[in-house]
Amino acid sequence: MIIDSHAHVILPQERQLEMMKQAGVDRTILFATTIHPETAQNLDEFAVELKNLYDILNGRNNPVQARIDSSIELAQTVKSDPEKYVGFGPIPLGLSYEENLEWISQYILANHFKGIGELAPGTGQVGKLEPLFRASHEAGDLPLWVHAFFPLSFADIRELLGLAQAYPTIPLIVGHLGGINWLDTLKAVRDLPQVYLDLSATFTTMAPSFAIQEYPERTLFSSDAPYASPLAARTVLEQIVPDKQVLQEVLGGNIARLLNI
Repeated sequence: MIIDSHAHVILPQERQLEMMKQAGVDRTILFATTIHPETAQNLDEFAVELKNLYDILNGRNNPVQARIDSSIELAQTVKSDPEKYVGFGPIPLGLSYEENLEWISQYILANHFKGIGELAPGTGQVGKLEPLFRASHEAGDLPLWVHAFFPLSFADIRELLGLAQAYPTIPLIVGHLGGINWLDTLKAVRDLPQVYLDLSATFTTMAPSFAIQEYPERTLFSSDAPYASPLAARTVLEQIVPDKQVLQEVLGGNIARLLNI
């Protein structure tokens, strides 16, 4: 089974299904979104969508109601085709332990989502995730998916991996392979078997090549659609992974075992 382990809700849904079909993707781990850049009709509209995204990534905007709305949108999409989609639900950054537990109960478990994310702390804000790690453990060790590209530095990623070390039963997916810090990230996760590496948004094929070589059981194919094409993301891996068995694990086996799907 080919599983895109990280993509966002795309409008209209027919477009998402067509992208999956073109790439030969059987299932998609679907994430909520508070913006829809795929609906932009011109560069100016696209720039507005990206500004809203960067405000979230840099911690200037942490919209609670928008995340509730996006959770509803995600739940409706997953329910519309449960054979195609598995959900990871959003959560606001900076909640207390008790608030995280309440949110998980109301918006994650109630919607039968398999994990939490995409979490997007700004640089210097990773420590705000500690109450969520505790709450995730209390809720059954739900996997956490953390955006680790810009604006995070390697110091932020190192702090994130420190939380993973403190909570070793919680699967942590490091998003986008750590961005420009991919090499240091690959070295840092060696002794953290519960840490998985998302391969989307890589800007050099050397990054996923070495990631898969070092961690064939912990690397996950993903597109980050609509920001990239599932077909293009799959084609890159097919070009750089000569071992067909390893390729099949990266394209779906690893995430299927992690989420028990």
